[in-house]
Amino acid sequence: MAIKVESNRRIFLMQAAASGLALSAVSHANAQAMVVETDAQATALSYKADATKVDKAKQPKYAAGQLCSNCALFQGSANAAAGGCPLFAGKQVAAKGWCSAYAKKA
Repeated sequence: MAIKVESNRRIFLMQAAASGLALSAVSHANAQAMVVETDAQATALSYKADATKVDKAKQPKYAAGQLCSNCALFQGSANAAAGGCPLFAGKQVAAKGWCSAYAKKA
């Protein structure tokens, strides 16, 4: 009887490990691509992956300190380098980025 229990435990552990690897592979495959500044939507919203490179003459609405990470639309965690944005469906924006749709978080 002890052999059967050991065998079942071994099978369970192998299945658990395989499941973990499969989940890891799926989550990696589902990772969202980053928005590219030359994308049509990004261009229309004057998106810059680095807010310090915003042309203040062309974007008078921009103010220092405005970042995607402190925008109400940013869907990433507080310390994330990037996160989702509903304006760029299926893609992530840089936390240090900016676009003309910036809305300060409440």
